[in-house]
Amino acid sequence: MKLTLTTLRNLSFATITAAALASSVQVGAHHAFGAEFDPNRPLVLRGPVVKVEWVNPHAWIHMEHTTEAGDKEVWMVEGGTPNTLLRRGLNKRSLVPGTYIIVDGYQSKDRSKRANGRDVTLADGRKVFMGSSGTGAPRDGRDPTEN
Repeated sequence: MKLTLTTLRNLSFATITAAALASSVQVGAHHAFGAEFDPNRPLVLRGPVVKVEWVNPHAWIHMEHTTEAGDKEVWMVEGGTPNTLLRRGLNKRSLVPGTYIIVDGYQSKDRSKRANGRDVTLADGRKVFMGSSGTGAPRDGRDPTEN
């Protein structure tokens, strides 16, 4: 196969485009705690699980929280990776829709109904660290990998 200047340019353009797309997906998909969540806005959410998204790089628990005023709000709570949560004892059977949970975490910087979960307390009283280690979340002693 004879490579012409046009073929080389097209190949170079395709390679650069593919590399740019691949890096933008990774940058957009994974983030540090401080990029999205506010360490000065701790919160406690109580209510039933609506659904769970077991996706990488972070699992998401959707839950219905009732405010002090009695209004119901659906919150999205970010946890660690599905594999990390499985190793800590959370799985699809422990977080089925309707399961009542309590989540300690931090609200998003944009004040939307999104939070980074640190601990989840299950109905049987078991507390599981659900945060992501090493992402810049506040050092509060809950992360078992903190020194």
